[in-house]
Amino acid sequence: MPNLKDIVGEFAVEGKVEEVKPLGAGHINDSYMVRTQGGAPDYVLQRINHHIFKDVDALQNNIKRVTDHIRKKLLAQHEPDIARKVLSLTPTTQGALYHRSPEGDYWRVMPYIANSKSLDEVSPKLSFLAGRAFGTFQAMLADLPAPPLVETIPNFHNIEARLVTFREAVKNNLAGRLPKVADIVAELEKRADDMCRVEQLHRDGKLPKRINHCDTKVNNMLFDSATDEVLCVVDLDTVMPGFVVSDFGDFMRTGANHGKEDDEKLDNVFFRMDIFEAYAKGYLETAKGFLTPLEVELLPFGAKLLTYMQTVRFLTDYLDGDTYYKVKHPEHNLQRTKAQLKLLLSMEENYPKMLELIHSL
Repeated sequence: MPNLKDIVGEFAVEGKVEEVKPLGAGHINDSYMVRTQGGAPDYVLQRINHHIFKDVDALQNNIKRVTDHIRKKLLAQHEPDIARKVLSLTPTTQGALYHRSPEGDYWRVMPYIANSKSLDEVSPKLSFLAGRAFGTFQAMLADLPAPPLVETIPNFHNIEARLVTFREAVKNNLAGRLPKVADIVAELEKRADDMCRVEQLHRDGKLPKRINHCDTKVNNMLFDSATDEVLCVVDLDTVMPGFVVSDFGDFMRTGANHGKEDDEKLDNVFFRMDIFEAYAKGYLETAKGFLTPLEVELLPFGAKLLTYMQTVRFLTDYLDGDTYYKVKHPEHNLQRTKAQLKLLLSMEENYPKMLELIHSL
């Protein structure tokens, strides 16, 4: 591990660095809090996982373009305290957006947003605020000038591409587990054509791609520590073109699940309509100005799509012998698969109510 103070010294930070210590427990990047002396701002130092984000230059340029555009919108709205309402990148002393160390690691620095907090709990109230925040985020970026952002993880939410990989895993049966899950494979294949219709609608020119966050969890927003006001959306590594229904559905898959993503007790897993209603109300309040009628109509479908996609991804990894996701035991990916499939079935049961609610809004 290089000297972290030396890494920070490569960036145009204010003040003298007092300490650098680990921050949070992110699954992708390594994050550190940078404390400074004498009233200078604190910073966040991150080592970018370039094994996942292979084009770091494009990644950082995406973030710069997105944050600059949001900042311009906030300035036009005479928004107070803009420094706490949008992330910013601190350049290196050479004016670059990241530093590559001699060890081959990629580093970036951002000002720390003071007096902020993140929350992990999911409640109707918090879901409404999350819906408003992610709706606002998409609305602000709906007119980002060309060229399109780069896909930082190609085909990340492309179900057709995920199914190609899934079918290869079924065909190859590398871990010899196919007989144990043949019934689940059949369930997924029954739904495959329907799940691919968003890609077909896009090819037909009926469904546009917009700028998505692609990781719409409650804990990817910062709140004011004193007022609980939403400050800004964070974790912008996966901001890239996609379908708005995917971002909507991604929140439903995680936030509206009564159980855990890998719940051993499948009776715990069912879809929460109260979370769906709260998030949909908040989202449509801020996003409806740029959405087409078809995009609004497909929002409930997005919930099914992202849950189906994650079921496919977990089962693919199980068939391949657990090469992608970290597992706690040999059947962990199968446990995840079953929990996600149970959530999907619950969504299908609630689908008429979901459509009815969207129409009412």
